Amino acid sequence: MNQLRDNLKLIGLSPNHIFQQVKDAIAEDLAGGEDVTSNATISDSQVSTADFISKSDGVVSGLHVVAAVLEYCGVNNYEVLVDEGMQVKSGKVLITAQGNTKKLLLAERTALNFLSHLSGISTLTNKWVIQTAGTKCKIRDTRKTTPGLRQLEKFAVKMGGGENHRLSLSHSVLLKDNHIVAAGSITKAFKLIKEKYPTKELEIEVDNLDQLSEVILLQPNLVLLDNMSVDECQKAVEIVKGKFQLEASGGLTLENAKAYAQTGVDYLAVGALTHSAPAFDIGLDFRKGK
Repeated sequence: MNQLRDNLKLIGLSPNHIFQQVKDAIAEDLAGGEDVTSNATISDSQVSTADFISKSDGVVSGLHVVAAVLEYCGVNNYEVLVDEGMQVKSGKVLITAQGNTKKLLLAERTALNFLSHLSGISTLTNKWVIQTAGTKCKIRDTRKTTPGLRQLEKFAVKMGGGENHRLSLSHSVLLKDNHIVAAGSITKAFKLIKEKYPTKELEIEVDNLDQLSEVILLQPNLVLLDNMSVDECQKAVEIVKGKFQLEASGGLTLENAKAYAQTGVDYLAVGALTHSAPAFDIGLDFRKGK
């Protein structure tokens, strides 16, 4: 367990947070009862060897979360065979484990749920990164994450080659349209923020180029161009002239990602990385006769 803690810290994950998530997930799977299928068909002493195998090509992440699931379920004899964020081919063995058969089966679904979900995010993120290669533009995630899984989902984005935007509401200021309406204007909202949080990084969302002209006078750290066309983003880059960074968001797809990146914006904010990534196909296969 100590080695696993060190490994989780090394990749930027909180061991206590991960262990609690694993505990909750297993508790959800058992629902206060027991694995009735395994208890009826498998002896308490049976031992098996199992392999987590990639069934498709892509980028994997969450391998050390699987390790946490295995250890929580009492399977301590395992080996993680690939690195987090590694590009793998279909048929690649990712993790092999040996232990009590009932304990392996208890761990199976929870481990696969974490691994397939996170690897799906990493794989999708990597596709966006590939699409924008050759430009200065970086792919970033948003707060459109699964409740309770933000730390892991943002980790998966990083493993796919993307970058993380703010982890929480307390991390930095993002002045969005509803804040502006509630405060009365962009300038008024900006001044209120600077009075209360003078050292916080500040990003302002604008819906059109007229708002951008107002924002230029305020000199924020970053401006979010919300639902603007490729042409509008190009004009925004020309207007700002590098005074602060620009981020495009809304209406982005893999098909138009390159065009947006080539406008000169610094970031593409892509909520789909976490809210719409398809699960990566991974299976747990027992070795016959073992």
